[in-house]
Amino acid sequence: MRTTLALIAGLLLLTPPGALAQDSRAALETVARALGADGVKSLEYTGSGVHFLPGQSQTPGQRWPRFNLKTFTRTVNYETGTLRDDRVQTQAEDPPRGGGVQPVRGDQRQIFVLSGEHAWNVVGDAAVPTPIAVADRQMQLWTTPHGVVKAAFANNATVQGRLISFKLPNGVPVKATTNAAGLIEKVEATIPSPVVGDMPVEVTYLEYRDVAGFGAAKFPMKIRQSVGGFPALDLDVTSVRTNTAPDLPVPDSVRQAKPYSVVTTQMVADGVWFVSGGSHNSVAIEMSDHLIVVEAPLNDERSLAVISEVRSLAPSKPIRYVVASHHHFDHSGGLRAYVGEGVTVMTHDSARAYFERVLAAPATVQPDHLAKSGRKPTVESVRDRRVLTDGGRIIELHRIGGNLHADSMLMVYLPKERLLIQADAFTPPPANTPPPTPPSPFSVNLADNISRLGLNVDRLLPLHGRVVPLAELHRVIGRSP
Repeated sequence: MRTTLALIAGLLLLTPPGALAQDSRAALETVARALGADGVKSLEYTGSGVHFLPGQSQTPGQRWPRFNLKTFTRTVNYETGTLRDDRVQTQAEDPPRGGGVQPVRGDQRQIFVLSGEHAWNVVGDAAVPTPIAVADRQMQLWTTPHGVVKAAFANNATVQGRLISFKLPNGVPVKATTNAAGLIEKVEATIPSPVVGDMPVEVTYLEYRDVAGFGAAKFPMKIRQSVGGFPALDLDVTSVRTNTAPDLPVPDSVRQAKPYSVVTTQMVADGVWFVSGGSHNSVAIEMSDHLIVVEAPLNDERSLAVISEVRSLAPSKPIRYVVASHHHFDHSGGLRAYVGEGVTVMTHDSARAYFERVLAAPATVQPDHLAKSGRKPTVESVRDRRVLTDGGRIIELHRIGGNLHADSMLMVYLPKERLLIQADAFTPPPANTPPPTPPSPFSVNLADNISRLGLNVDRLLPLHGRVVPLAELHRVIGRSP
């Protein structure tokens, strides 16, 4: 065996690099011909099936929540580097479990867009910047069967047998495997995740057929994807069109947006600040010799901006704890930045082992603040209740029992100030909005927990939305105070 390996290594050393490149290019040209990729400048495919929302599991470390895909249309333009997903989803799990703006009532339309280095969602008539999604959507674009081949040509791929390997310009490594007919069968990529560092993605393409009306082009009729080792998509393709993609210009509001670094603070009590300015909020609490931050959402950029702002509020005091309301990716994506600053993470018992593992995981594709710091995570936890005090201020951490949004849900109560901080169990609707019918079971559960624990609450500090009186929760769920 050693002799064989030595012989192979010697032959590789004797083979001129240019010859290896020529062999890889020739192999890629064979795959391109099999797919009919050369003439495909853009692609649109439609189907239906199910999808699972990554990072929104009910239980830390378990599968993602499931939704029905009534329709799914993806449009990609390889020449302009654009992608548009237009999908209609419906509720699949009853009762609703996990995140993803559940429960979904009726048909819910979602539109996700990528153009070059810009990503946004379309909500009504508004383009909502989502730069955190750029790497994932670029991966989705360039791991379509025809996109893989085009990206492989553009990024000096190597081909060994049926395996094609290369890196996208953003550093994401991609490996594609062809089947016996020379068609792309499986694609593996590793994308950067603000929560878990390096995140594996695998896409499988099955049952290729000729694309109607377009020469030799072929496309798979079944697409399956997993993210982080769990199913993420199971799609049956019903139609495919080529070279019909519209232009997707970047709106000025998206091009100029800085959604994560904009931080605003509102003092809601002496030494308590509501930290907002984006889609997710945090709360800073001043103690006698340190600070506590509740919630580290989204990513490094958001957390580092919040850390800077909070430190300016009490410059002589370090941030000692960051409290994670629950493990969902959008609410915990900034924890790695805090760990990189030496801050201790506080979470629920059910999430402690999970956070110890993911905060120790490597981030090599795009090294983040924690990876660059070299620090190790310190995680403490709460079972049902924990009290933090400096002899003056009292902070109570309570588990939100029985909430199916997440097993790891914590709320933070300040009894003297009569303030309650919580995430996702209740997000106040815009003023004068009629309450949903029926009310969200997550919000009803929050009200039940407040009553069960006998918490004397005047105002809610939600980690989405605006500060509201407790009466707003009662109004929305249709309950008398």
